[in-house]
Amino acid sequence: MSAAGKPEVMQAAMMLLQQMGITPEDLLNTTASGVPVPTFAEYVPIVAAAVGPGSQRMYSTYWAKAVERWADRRIDSVIPSEIEVAMCEIQANALRHRNNRGGRSAAEHFIAAMRCFYKRAVADGHIAEGANPARKVPKPARLTSTRSALADDRLAELTAAAGSSGNDPELDSLILRFHIETACRRGGLLGLRPMDLDVKQCLVLLREKGETDSVREKESRL
Repeated sequence: MSAAGKPEVMQAAMMLLQQMGITPEDLLNTTASGVPVPTFAEYVPIVAAAVGPGSQRMYSTYWAKAVERWADRRIDSVIPSEIEVAMCEIQANALRHRNNRGGRSAAEHFIAAMRCFYKRAVADGHIAEGANPARKVPKPARLTSTRSALADDRLAELTAAAGSSGNDPELDSLILRFHIETACRRGGLLGLRPMDLDVKQCLVLLREKGETDSVREKESRL
């Protein structure tokens, strides 16, 4: 089609839209499926209700920050650069604890929260997979962990203190011994039931973070 013919086509299209009662803005505010694209304020509660309790606890703070910045904007209007700017600000304003590592954890969690958010938006048909802006923003590189095991002499001091002080030294010693033998998290111990102990095979069933189950060996004396 020649350039001279394009204005006539545009004019005919505008007339057709007017007859149908549709404006160009209406076309921009809907997806290919015809579903209106929600704003952040509208869509964050939907995503929060759809994910598990663990994701809610981890990401709700960062979704709230997204609503603060982009409450009335459609979720398909935010570009990767804006997400990266928000990430940098969150990293710079992160609380400084004794083990602070420059706010990297906060920045990483924000990107993870936005990826979870937009993954749901793709599944719901609000944006195309290729238009997912959160996937185009890399997470901050993790630094080498500063965690290390206790030295034998320090562990011996801890064991001695647990067995000779406190309101229930016997229970404290048992709890400490259980953690040493199984390397379980606090949640694994708190969720322990009598039926989880296999005395004959010296095994224990642990239900821990992320609703995961694991079977670990323990000494029969526990």
